Amino acid sequence: MAKLRNDGPALADSDSPEEMLDKLTQRMDARKGEENKWNDLYNGEEALLFASPEFEELTGGLFEDFSDNWCRTVPDSCRERLRVTAFQGADGQMDTQAMEAWRRNEADVEIGLALLDSLVVSRSHALVWNPTGEASDITFIPTGEAIVDYAPGTRRVRRAGMRTWSDGSHDFATLFVRGRDGLPPMIYRRQRRTGGTWEPRTIGLRSSERVDFPNPMGEAGAVPLVEIANRARLGGEPESDIKQVASLQRTVNTLWAHLLTGADYMALPQRVVLGMDKPMRDIRDDEGNIVDEEEIPLTKFSRDRLLWLSKQGANIAQFTAADLRNYLVVIEAAVRHIAAQTRTPPHYLLGEMSNIAADALTAAESGLVAKAKDKQTYFGADIRELVRLEALASGDSARAQSLAMGKVIWRDAQYRSEAQYADALTKYKAIGVPDEALWRMIPDVEPEQVEAWIRMRDAQAQAAAQAAAAAFNEFGPKDAGDDLEDDSEAA
Repeated sequence: MAKLRNDGPALADSDSPEEMLDKLTQRMDARKGEENKWNDLYNGEEALLFASPEFEELTGGLFEDFSDNWCRTVPDSCRERLRVTAFQGADGQMDTQAMEAWRRNEADVEIGLALLDSLVVSRSHALVWNPTGEASDITFIPTGEAIVDYAPGTRRVRRAGMRTWSDGSHDFATLFVRGRDGLPPMIYRRQRRTGGTWEPRTIGLRSSERVDFPNPMGEAGAVPLVEIANRARLGGEPESDIKQVASLQRTVNTLWAHLLTGADYMALPQRVVLGMDKPMRDIRDDEGNIVDEEEIPLTKFSRDRLLWLSKQGANIAQFTAADLRNYLVVIEAAVRHIAAQTRTPPHYLLGEMSNIAADALTAAESGLVAKAKDKQTYFGADIRELVRLEALASGDSARAQSLAMGKVIWRDAQYRSEAQYADALTKYKAIGVPDEALWRMIPDVEPEQVEAWIRMRDAQAQAAAQAAAAAFNEFGPKDAGDDLEDDSEAA
């Protein structure tokens, strides 16, 4: 019997490709329950919890589609501050080839979606491949369609990876296996009818294409599938950022449902008639004789805003309207707890932002900035591995080694005004920081813009030097030959 991991059976080196695919599929399916839960919360599609059965019976499906959704705001506010701007090699120079490949594959756009998936459901994946041998591909894959297995006793060495998809009638899978025991790293392509057993792939392949073949990445053991994990712990699985918010989100939704129900029933003063029988009306037969009587619906009097009190001593009293502000106080407290626990600035959640000084605003966002920088560290390691694999897929092992020791350059996670940046850069300039370093600190300035500014600065300096030389020749000292010529002309 296969040894179990916390999310499914563990792989063994002796497993056949089909056995590996079965185990990886079981582990991927075991994750779907949690992933669907976090996705539903992000989309605001979860049913009311923490409500009594009597309340649910009273309201039915009235609040089925209602959600005061903070589970979207929390991951979105962090993802907005995660933007890759450049890649730096081990020598400190910007790797323009890596950035060209990044843009060619639209990874500068899709990395935001992949990071959002990681924040919401704890992980996403990316595949680096070079099908034509010319330009490498970087493809981002949502969770539920890929899985990575790590070598026993390690947290970074990828032993195998699986990419799956379906056409409605068949499931397809590509299995990447790390080289081991002198065997090369291999790629296996399989298919099966949905729910059936895996078999070598034939659909969509030409007869000349191989089903099983060595990995052409150019490095022994390279599995080109990378897991982009959120908050991976040493002894645990990656976690969703929504996990902290879920309970309070459900509480807020239930409190709003109670508040809205109370507003419907008790927000207006309720009046009561004292000392009078219920309003009745006669029931007559076809000949006009009274045969019975029935109550007059009170809704008619409420609608008509009119009631006759015909009995002596009858009077009207009133119940005080319910004070619904107590609900709002508790909801606001729950939202403040969400802000504190997730380090989301309170003004993002409560909308309270009036006459706030710049320093106070910076302090309010310091928690989110620290959180975003922490994410940059861990996500940056996975992205650095992606661009390293891209260099391998392009056949440039030297550049791959340099990128492995380099780093990912992110946009500044702290939002500042242009005046604040200008003031900071001026002070850096005063202590001797080079212009090139200052230009790279400006948000949204691409490395290509910095290179263009360097060329323009050098061109300006060269033009100024040429102009100074020309002026010096025009007005500077003349040699002895020039003086003799001037004297002969005078004679």
